[in-house]
Amino acid sequence: MTTTAAPAPQVRPIDPAALRRLRERDDAGRPPVLSVDEEGGAPLRCCLTRARPGERIALLSYAPLRRWAEETGAEPGPYDEVGPVFVHAQACPGAGSAWPAGFHGSERVLRAYDRRGHILGGTVVTPDTAETAARGLLADPEVALVHVRALEFGCFLHEVRRG
Repeated sequence: MTTTAAPAPQVRPIDPAALRRLRERDDAGRPPVLSVDEEGGAPLRCCLTRARPGERIALLSYAPLRRWAEETGAEPGPYDEVGPVFVHAQACPGAGSAWPAGFHGSERVLRAYDRRGHILGGTVVTPDTAETAARGLLADPEVALVHVRALEFGCFLHEVRRG
């Protein structure tokens, strides 16, 4: 019997096309709040890096399940949360699909969603266990996607899908 390793999970920052619209009017219908991150360190959901000191950033409202539902036809209903995220104020190179090294500096919550966009469950992870835990959640055929969120505030960080 031959076994193959599960493909690496595909990490997805906020889509560049969505970012173009969000930088004008966010998912709560407001313009983004622009600022300079004087100290650096804001977690940027456009490229899955942290802002460098002095970088111009935007704080805006984002509905990650809404974007996924537009793509898939899902109906997340009350799970369609809108929350704050930081992005570069202007377009940036974006991110690849690999797990973002250095982006996760503390515990995170992984939330698993089914094909309708309803929460199936979640787990708290450390930076060292997050990628493995995401693979484990995606091994369940009922799980369509996983959101990685900040533990302390619940903010969306990035999405993970099967590779």
